[in-house]
Amino acid sequence: MSVPPTGHTDPAMIRNFCIIAHIDHGKSTLADRMLEITGVVEGRNMRAQYLDRMDIERERGITIKSQNVRLPWTGEDGRGYVLNMIDTPGHVDFTYEVSRSLAACEGAVLLVDAAQGIEAQTLANLYLALENDLQVIPVLNKIDLPAAQPERYAEEIAHVLGCEPDDILRVSGKTGHGVRELLHRVVRDVPAPVGDPTVPSRAMIFDSVYDIYRGVITYIRVFDGRISGRERIRMMSTMASHELLEIGVISPEPVPVDTLGVGEVGYLITGVKDVRQSRVGDTITNERKPASAALGGYRDPRPMVYSGLYPIDGSEYPLLRDALDRLQLNDAALDYEPESSAALGFGFRCGFLGLLHLEIVRERLEREFDLSLISTAPNVVYRVELDDGGERVVTNPSDWPTGKIGIVYEPIVNAMLIAPSEYTGSIMELCQGRRGTLKGMDYLSESRVELRYTLPLGEIIFDFFDTLKSRTRGYASLDYDEAGEAVADLVKVDILLQGEAVDAFSAIVHKDKAYAYGVSMTGKLRELIPRQQFEVPIQAAIGSRVIARETIRAIRKDVLAKCYGGDITRKRKLLEKQKEGKRRMKMVGRVEVPQEAFVAALSTEDTSNRK
Repeated sequence: MSVPPTGHTDPAMIRNFCIIAHIDHGKSTLADRMLEITGVVEGRNMRAQYLDRMDIERERGITIKSQNVRLPWTGEDGRGYVLNMIDTPGHVDFTYEVSRSLAACEGAVLLVDAAQGIEAQTLANLYLALENDLQVIPVLNKIDLPAAQPERYAEEIAHVLGCEPDDILRVSGKTGHGVRELLHRVVRDVPAPVGDPTVPSRAMIFDSVYDIYRGVITYIRVFDGRISGRERIRMMSTMASHELLEIGVISPEPVPVDTLGVGEVGYLITGVKDVRQSRVGDTITNERKPASAALGGYRDPRPMVYSGLYPIDGSEYPLLRDALDRLQLNDAALDYEPESSAALGFGFRCGFLGLLHLEIVRERLEREFDLSLISTAPNVVYRVELDDGGERVVTNPSDWPTGKIGIVYEPIVNAMLIAPSEYTGSIMELCQGRRGTLKGMDYLSESRVELRYTLPLGEIIFDFFDTLKSRTRGYASLDYDEAGEAVADLVKVDILLQGEAVDAFSAIVHKDKAYAYGVSMTGKLRELIPRQQFEVPIQAAIGSRVIARETIRAIRKDVLAKCYGGDITRKRKLLEKQKEGKRRMKMVGRVEVPQEAFVAALSTEDTSNRK
């Protein structure tokens, strides 16, 4: 089966759908079988996770970027259909990728693991699909596993969706069982795209990637009119206009076409090199006959977690700036601005959607651009009202105001936790220890419970996910979305080396946890900083009040080595002379903190939200 050489297809024969699911429920494997069964990838060229293009995706076995592909399919009625399938990520940090994909579709395949059942991200993605008025097709995947319980979990899904258990398809992405039936169901149940081919063209950008040779490649879904090669187009938000050099479809490699009509999903290349010219969610129209109103874009992603990224070698700062510029095109949610630190030099304050997002961005910068980076301890965004009526937004502990503070607001989230019911007690204990408030509790089935909590975001971003998994033997799943802000009793803890604050180690923590943070950081630095010629006090302080202290003992040369026996006053004089020398050295000396100490002290808490 091959794709028509023009992208000109009757909208009634098009079906646009995406695959949504929790992490590791088999989205990419199911997509592989679809590519194989529809014949767009020959058996000899097939590889696992075909649509995951990045090395980091293939190594971790997770999808980070959404991918779209055009599949030809012969329906049960014998007619030829075009299916535009979008494979989406499953991790909570990449929900914005899912929301963009949903905006380009009319239907969604909701995938549930037949051995694990509904998990938190499954429900979150389902609600996103329902918000977008998509036709949902529920599917149980991995029915070939020995631990699969399709009947039990079909009941669970039917209970959530309000349908019959028999309506839920059983498939195996690994063996291909049931995939043909699923594609027939997509043709039957997903509505055809609706649009007016006679009005001025309107297409929405739902993704874009940077190609080193061709510039920005923009992925679009056409809603109205028709887009043809070599015409001039206009971006409706920036009003910038460009000439189209190439338009085409992905099947699964790029195939140039003459025209893209109503309902079609494809790509376009304008030769633009500036990453800011192609904004995701923007509407494209014809320059000579422009549309009067833009399409409703999607909700812009807002950074939830901030961290400083600094090059270990200061001369790599311009390279880091260029790398972030290039990465920002492939990642609409990455936000950054320059900042400097007395300890770490010049770097960037970057905004991320979560810790996995931070980890992926840092790893991509190090791999794709050959940089060596230090990332500071992640923190969230606080809003501080001062006694004098002023207000300050704090994304970095060094921005914390020194004047009298009135009220501090911290971001809070609505968290959804799903787990076997025997772990309810330990989950409640964990959430209450993290200042959580229970909002509600529902049983999805006799043995599985859904807990809803309001939690401070700052309590989730460190080790909450790891602790949750260890307390529930890996059975619990977590999803959260922002829920505004709440008043909190927060303080800034400074780490002082020989009386001088080191900004890289400062942190904003809850008053009750300040002492624990101070003790752990001073203890860690005592092990990491090498001994100096003089004694070095390491202190944790809130304002001018010291709350914890450790001391690095001085290196002491044996000045008495040559004194064999003899008068004790001679020995005392030598020791006093040594002490005086050390005191003078201490007054002019600065504590040398090796780069490895910064890396070790700041990276120990950087590994929490792994898959």
